[in-house]
Amino acid sequence: MTINLIFYTTDGCHLCDEAKEFLQQLLAQRPERYQIELVDIAESEELVEQYGTSIPVVRKENFQQDLGWPFDYTDLLSFVEGV
Repeated sequence: MTINLIFYTTDGCHLCDEAKEFLQQLLAQRPERYQIELVDIAESEELVEQYGTSIPVVRKENFQQDLGWPFDYTDLLSFVEGV
């Protein structure tokens, strides 16, 4: 079963760069398990309003759950696997 994730980010966000590295680790370990969509919040006023002060944010698409910063790789893995 593929886990669909949405990664809310924007250009110039150093915390987003750190979170992106964690997501890349997930993909490197099990590329068939995860699908990640990158969404730049700057492209939508609604997204800026919703996530502007909390990015980076990872959302499990089918479960409508968010993981907001701060988090580390272990937190991310627990979140996406529902542990």
